[in-house]
Amino acid sequence: MILGLTITTSYYLALSAMLFVLGAFGVMVRRNPLVMFMCVELMLNAVNISFVAFGDSMDDIRGQVSVFFVLVVAAAEVVIGLAIVVAIMRRRPKITADDISVLRG
Repeated sequence: MILGLTITTSYYLALSAMLFVLGAFGVMVRRNPLVMFMCVELMLNAVNISFVAFGDSMDDIRGQVSVFFVLVVAAAEVVIGLAIVVAIMRRRPKITADDISVLRG
């Protein structure tokens, strides 16, 4: 309880929804691959907040276990995806997401 205000699960879910919408908006609007990558990470963290909120409201540990697995997958995605994006951006510094789709060959 903070200043007479009890923080409930709905506050965490609202925060999670706002972060997810912000990340989805960033992925749709921005064309820089690094910014798009960060927006995807923001969306994953929004889902993690909702997992923890639901796990806490149900007095269950499965929400936090799910967060652990999401973080492991996100770490692997960051290592591989960021390496690819940095390698592409070294060759062409002004590249956008539209240009990357042309590189398929």
